[in-house]
Amino acid sequence: MSASSDRPRGLHSSVLDALGSRIVAGELAPGQVLTLDRVDTEYGVSRSVSREAIRVLESMGLVAARRRVGVTVQPRETWNVFDPRVIRWRLDGADRSNQLLSLSELRMGFEPVAAALAAQRATPEQCGVLAAAVSDMVVHGTSGDLESYLDADTVFHRTLLEASGNEMLRALGGVVEEVLAGRTHHHLMPSSPNPDAIALHETVARAVRLRDPATARDAMRRIIDEAADAMREQFAEE
Repeated sequence: MSASSDRPRGLHSSVLDALGSRIVAGELAPGQVLTLDRVDTEYGVSRSVSREAIRVLESMGLVAARRRVGVTVQPRETWNVFDPRVIRWRLDGADRSNQLLSLSELRMGFEPVAAALAAQRATPEQCGVLAAAVSDMVVHGTSGDLESYLDADTVFHRTLLEASGNEMLRALGGVVEEVLAGRTHHHLMPSSPNPDAIALHETVARAVRLRDPATARDAMRRIIDEAADAMREQFAEE
């Protein structure tokens, strides 16, 4: 695919991110009416790009498009708060601390369950991926390479949800990935990841391999508690 054919998709993403970020930040308030003409002019894009960005925002519940009315910004109650892009935009805003802690509470409701199910259903291949991810976390945590550490951590949690064998839990992988990425990219991770947290990931991986649901569930709960406590401390310092 040529660079020129990539350009409309890049413009669409840029407009989508710009409008989505402004809506979740409250800069574009609920009830405010936008027009495609305004979007075209403000962002210097074609009508097809504006229309596609609005269509995606509407699918997320951030706006509602009505004939003869225009595009109306919607209140938070209508948003699809599970959409990874909505999560990312909220983490980029001023309400980051509340969003991260809210997501931690959500994770507590499903990741320990997923860990217990994975201990009953994981394939040998998935057990191997979990073990390899922990090994990578040890290496990158020691070196302080937080981006590579994030990649390994993401693989671990995504694989664990997949290993649960529950399609609803697997679908929440994007939520967890945005939480992990948000913590790293907004400098809420220590420069050297907590060795205790890494050890708990190893405990989960071992419990899954040994078919020990109770231990897997408990260790995953402690992982989420550790991350939430660390974020609370960081927010208190700020």
